[in-house]
Amino acid sequence: MPTSIDQENSGTTANVSSSLKSTGLDPTNQLHDTEGTNRDCDDQLDTLNALLERENRIKEGAERFLKLPLNETMRLQVESELEMATGEIESLTRKIELETSRGRRRKNGAPANRRKFAGQAPSVGVRFRADSDDRDRDDFRTALAQANACIKSLNSLSRPITSPSSPSSTSSISPADNDRSRIDIMNRFVSILQRNLRVRYEISLPEVVQAIIPALSDRCSMRCRAAAYRLVRHALVDSDSAEELHKQPLEWFIVKSLARDNKHAIEREQVIKLIRTIVDIVSEPGDRRGITGTKTIALSEPIMRAFVAVAEHAEDPFRPICVQTLAEMALIDIDLVARSGGIRFLLHALGEGPVEAGPILAATFLHIIDTPRTRAYLHLGTDLEIALSAITDAYGKGTDHADRMRSCTKVIQLMLRTWSGLMYFCLGDQHAIKSIVNTLRIPSLETREIVLDMFFDLFNIKAPQWYKTFIDGRRLTMYRKPRAFADQLSDQKLPEKAPETLKLTDQYIALLVLVFTDAGLIDALTAMLEECTTGSNLSRKATLLMAEVMHMANRVLPLGVAAKIQAVPRVFNLAADYNRGEHRIVGTSALSAIDSFNRNRLRLQPSVKNARPRANSAEDAVRRGQRQVEQVKIKMGMQMDDKTFQSSLLETQVMLTKDSAKWNFEMLQELIEGPLLNPKRLEEAIKVARFMRRLLSFFHPFTHRFSDLPRKQPNVRWVRLGCSLLTTLLASPDGIRFLASEDDLLKQIVKCFAQLDPFNGTSESDPMFSKYRLSETLTYGYFEMLGTLSKHAEGIELMEKFKFFTAFYHLSELRDREDLITAVITNLDYTIDGHPRIVLSKALTSSDIRTRLYATNHLGDLIRDSITPVAWTLRLLLTQIYDQAPEVCELAIQFLEEACDAMEVLQLVVEMQPTMDHLGEIGHPLLLKFMSTPMGFRYLYSAGYIDREMDMWFHDRNIYYVVEVEIFLSKVFNSEAAEDDEDVLAFDGVVPPHFYGEMSKTELGCQVLSEKGHFSEFSHFIKQHGLESEDLELILKLKSILWAVGNVGATEGGLPFLEEEEIIPAILEIAEHSLIPSVRGTCFFVLGLISSTSQGAEILDDYRWEATLSPLGVPTGLCIPLDLDKFISLPAWDPVGVRGDGDYRLIPPTSHTDLEVISAIENLSNTVIANAASRSLARMKSRPEYRSAFSSPSVFFRALHAISTQRYRLPVRRYIFDLFTTELDGELVLELSACANSLRAPPTFKQSEAHINRVVSMFGLKHARRASESDDEDDDMDDTVDEAVNDRNPVMIMLRPVSRIIGFDK
Repeated sequence: MPTSIDQENSGTTANVSSSLKSTGLDPTNQLHDTEGTNRDCDDQLDTLNALLERENRIKEGAERFLKLPLNETMRLQVESELEMATGEIESLTRKIELETSRGRRRKNGAPANRRKFAGQAPSVGVRFRADSDDRDRDDFRTALAQANACIKSLNSLSRPITSPSSPSSTSSISPADNDRSRIDIMNRFVSILQRNLRVRYEISLPEVVQAIIPALSDRCSMRCRAAAYRLVRHALVDSDSAEELHKQPLEWFIVKSLARDNKHAIEREQVIKLIRTIVDIVSEPGDRRGITGTKTIALSEPIMRAFVAVAEHAEDPFRPICVQTLAEMALIDIDLVARSGGIRFLLHALGEGPVEAGPILAATFLHIIDTPRTRAYLHLGTDLEIALSAITDAYGKGTDHADRMRSCTKVIQLMLRTWSGLMYFCLGDQHAIKSIVNTLRIPSLETREIVLDMFFDLFNIKAPQWYKTFIDGRRLTMYRKPRAFADQLSDQKLPEKAPETLKLTDQYIALLVLVFTDAGLIDALTAMLEECTTGSNLSRKATLLMAEVMHMANRVLPLGVAAKIQAVPRVFNLAADYNRGEHRIVGTSALSAIDSFNRNRLRLQPSVKNARPRANSAEDAVRRGQRQVEQVKIKMGMQMDDKTFQSSLLETQVMLTKDSAKWNFEMLQELIEGPLLNPKRLEEAIKVARFMRRLLSFFHPFTHRFSDLPRKQPNVRWVRLGCSLLTTLLASPDGIRFLASEDDLLKQIVKCFAQLDPFNGTSESDPMFSKYRLSETLTYGYFEMLGTLSKHAEGIELMEKFKFFTAFYHLSELRDREDLITAVITNLDYTIDGHPRIVLSKALTSSDIRTRLYATNHLGDLIRDSITPVAWTLRLLLTQIYDQAPEVCELAIQFLEEACDAMEVLQLVVEMQPTMDHLGEIGHPLLLKFMSTPMGFRYLYSAGYIDREMDMWFHDRNIYYVVEVEIFLSKVFNSEAAEDDEDVLAFDGVVPPHFYGEMSKTELGCQVLSEKGHFSEFSHFIKQHGLESEDLELILKLKSILWAVGNVGATEGGLPFLEEEEIIPAILEIAEHSLIPSVRGTCFFVLGLISSTSQGAEILDDYRWEATLSPLGVPTGLCIPLDLDKFISLPAWDPVGVRGDGDYRLIPPTSHTDLEVISAIENLSNTVIANAASRSLARMKSRPEYRSAFSSPSVFFRALHAISTQRYRLPVRRYIFDLFTTELDGELVLELSACANSLRAPPTFKQSEAHINRVVSMFGLKHARRASESDDEDDDMDDTVDEAVNDRNPVMIMLRPVSRIIGFDK
């Protein structure tokens, strides 16, 4: 957030920009045009001379000021300004000399930017660059001198100031003026560091810190302290500087700044930004070796505990950024976060913290779980399970808790859709998984519905519209497939594609189904059904989930495993229980509902995409009946007698009126699609009755009858009628002759195009094909009519005769009417070779990128809708990959990839041998498809592509592949991912093509792979580093090699490589014994790839990993372990003991007053007795004998040590700081440092047991009590204390415990 600190240096920014220009760093002063060069040179010289004159005046004024009697502060400021002005004068003088010499060279005729011939010495350019380098060095020296001057000025402001007139008297400069001076200097210092980054590396950070320590004292203003923190932040450059800052005495200043209230928001913001900068410096990518949490953050435990306190405070405005920063710290230095109590807080925030932070914290802990070293900081069974608390503890909390539960379900989904979360929750005999399932048994309707919705989302079950009807208990027979969808299926005749197996998402969901059914999900759903015999929405929803799980098990699980789930023995037992009628009602109702769901599922929701209509389908009889009725109508119409025909013509009303609203449209349609198909009847309608002439005149553009009708749904029928009319006319010679010579329809349409033709010379103010008319009237229908003409050879001849195609060519040159050419190419038919294809090719190469994109998209649709591969469409599409616009290239590549899924299309494209080297990354997927065919592999091998790519994949692209797959999987499984996310759309769960996998699909590819020896190296690496759990780089490389081996094993030709190297047992060993969950998950997917061949499935079956087969016995690429626990169970661990920086002990106080104060402060950390302790501290502070304790540096240090080693809430920390009257400044910090050394107990120090067990009584010492006070203490307790005092010699401190518990006073 912006602060006034960044605004306070606005006065110096003008000087900064002017100095930049004066020193030649302004880029606008380094480039000149050849025209007017001398004028620009003169203008720049005038500007430089003006700046030089100003700096000289500043220098003269500063010299005069120094002659006056000034105090030391003012004198140092003037000297700093004088030094800066002197540096500017030197720089400006050099610049003026350079410009003068350059202008002299220009006047002699030497051009400034002439290109040199080969071999000519570039003397001027080199000299100018050398001058520029010298100037940059001078500017750096100037900036460094200015930075050192700022440090000197800050140091001078912290010294005691004496008046020059009377050395014995001190000057009375006000603290406010001192603060303003410091702020100005520090802001100027920051601007120097921002302008010249090199200065940051040259200045001494300890000197900067020592200079700003006085600005951090309590005596200074909030803005002064904020400016100091901002300066330190800008002075940091790398991890070494962060470590150097860690050694400086700043931690107590930072601790106190974080404890201040919201009135000091500017100061606290700069402190948090400083901490963020330190974290960012440490988190910068460096060496990838190591695992999560192995780096060290240069922050002390006192600072961390103060930072955690801010994050814990719910009302603090900086809480969100502190929570996110702590999560980031846990990934970098988990040991530091654990020592300071940050892990405990993050777990609490995950369970009960802000809802928006839940996914971030869940992802953080999932990352921590993934490695054995970092997950040792979590306690198994208690820590991370707090994320489930909103669900598992929801009983009795009412509907107000529903929103919290919904956010919790999102977190649970996020965790269960990762390998780390799933395997963690499966630890301890799946205790966490079973607790989630058992929440379905909680008698709270709202709660269970939310949990059911979570399971629908978790299993990726998409609810169609008719689910609501099923849940409401209504019959599903009223639903039918949408008409549009049925028509689409009937019209869609695509080339057969290979079935889309190898779905990674399906394989993971199969494992989820297996885990949850093993944890009793089906039994829990059955228990929900038993609660109500009449049925409810909730029970029907549970039945629906049960049916979906059973259907999913049948699809993604092996037959033997799925059969156990589908048996639902408890439901059948209920249905067969004749002794208890309610059980039988529940069981039979559930079975009936599941049966109804399964019977209607295929009818309402076809599971096969791009399915061809089956001959025995239910809709086929309907389609046959419709076709027969249409054929009978046509035959009857063509056999119509003369009298009936004449009466039909009159019945249409066309002969009687020109008002189309009065025409009988149904009779017109029947005539055009029936009797008029008879040439005799058509001739009669044209010549005798003149019916056709009157009808076609309605469609003439210039009659403004058809063309002026509004573009609304009821009027669209006239467009269809016009197309049918043209089809009928083209069916007979008389109709063709009528269109060609007797009617003006085509002539008028051509004239409408001529109104827009830029080559015609005539233009209309309101052309027929204006944008408004095309969008608002039926004028667009003329394009559909022209498309009808282009479907017939006779129609194309008519279009050629009337020069339609010439008009189309001219329209393609219009800049602002891409809607016309897109309408043309959309409606034209390209079945017949000729001008229509030329029009399309011209649109594909149009100068307008929008037209090219639309034409490419339409060409892709043509290829997609074609039944068989068409060479000319593929050839046109291949020309688009050479388009200059990357968008067009990407679109063409996308359609080519989709088309090449069909082997016939792929063979045809490979035969054309396109060159794709220029495409870069976007062309790789298509080239990988080329590799899967023998012809394509030979073509790419001869071009050198195979050898080049093989080396690149071996060294780098294997790594990119595994990163890409893991990112895509995380996005697909992310419940909050946008449905239109480009990555999600590009990745539908199918395994992306892998270079080695595509190579092993051909015999020549396997031969090249064997000769290279890459697979042998893969095998050796897996066997050597399969169980690696520490080195992140090795783990990533292991995953990449596993994916490569899996893709090779997924082919018939590649599986012998795995058998020869005996690599499958090694992969199984990793899957069952690796300590890294994500590595186990990679092996799970890889084994699924290996099982995609029949031979691979047989091999895995010997190791008790069963593959899922299709109904025809073909492997689907899904593989499940029969011994589930061996795969999903991680070994248990012992939590590590965390030892903090503050574990060292202090020597006990020697004064009873100090002891009482420190004991009360320590009791503030206990929420049970904190109120009593705060009251006691308030009473103490009001007594004179305790005032010395609240002003003592040693007691203050003990209090700081307490809040730095124990957990104190932010208001309590603020209260403790307010108790003490000492001002935190540089001197006090030195005293605190001395106390840290003097009060630290030696390692051999052993504290007395009485002191350890002491529960201090507030004012427990009787002699310290005033007679007038009454604390209502028991007399026997007082007697005990008196006896203890009398039995021993008088001492300054009483360490014996007092028999009184604080916080329970009456």
